[in-house]
Amino acid sequence: MNRRKFITTTSLASAALITSGQSLAESTATNGANSVYELRVYSINPGKASALHDRFRNHTLKLFRTHSIESIGYWMPVDAADERLHFLLRYPNRQARETAWKAFMADPEWKAAYKASEANGGLVSKVENPFLIQTGYSPAVPTGNVSKGGVWEMRTYTTHPGRLAHLDARFRDHTLGLFAKYGMGNQGYFHKMPDQAGADATLLYFLTHKSQKAAKVSFGAFGKDPAWKEAREASEKAAGGSLTIDKGVNSVFLKPTDYSPTT
Repeated sequence: MNRRKFITTTSLASAALITSGQSLAESTATNGANSVYELRVYSINPGKASALHDRFRNHTLKLFRTHSIESIGYWMPVDAADERLHFLLRYPNRQARETAWKAFMADPEWKAAYKASEANGGLVSKVENPFLIQTGYSPAVPTGNVSKGGVWEMRTYTTHPGRLAHLDARFRDHTLGLFAKYGMGNQGYFHKMPDQAGADATLLYFLTHKSQKAAKVSFGAFGKDPAWKEAREASEKAAGGSLTIDKGVNSVFLKPTDYSPTT
């Protein structure tokens, strides 16, 4: 890629961040950039979604605040058949997380709420909770009305061994700016913490779209952009092949719950 095109696409990435009031440098130093994030995914037992949402709405979020567990957002899949509650939490560091959760779990109010909500059976069959850190090129993780009635998309990329740095470079220098060009909102990019499974091969990030249909149109235009084609070709040549494994790109469309701080 020639120097002029490199500067243009890098500038697009910068513009995507500046639009939200953050420069590339500022985004890595403010608003939780050095924090630890926890993505919790609860597989809900059949018929228990309403009870679980009631527990979060009436008890859990309040108790999280009491114990300094910061709620970023709560989402359910757009696909109604996929009953998994996704939520993102933030802490100053990993030790703060352990201290906060120990206090939360021991809280008499939580114990009472948990017992009452599960009187007729357990609400959750499975809990996944990878710990994450922001990438150096991530915009500040947002709060408030971000999607404006639209949808969120959580995308997870699994790379070939040794190619995560190449994928990061492509996102940093090209992809974020091109996403913004085609109307997609960059809402946070993460790696798994070093002690997590797949930490050296996983990129997870959130986008916002006006709708699923708009997302399809945006990605269609993005895929045809000559700058994207050139960036992809150059990155794969530098890495010695495709940056992601077979079926290594996964997407889930999400809608904020009514109690989510980030909507």
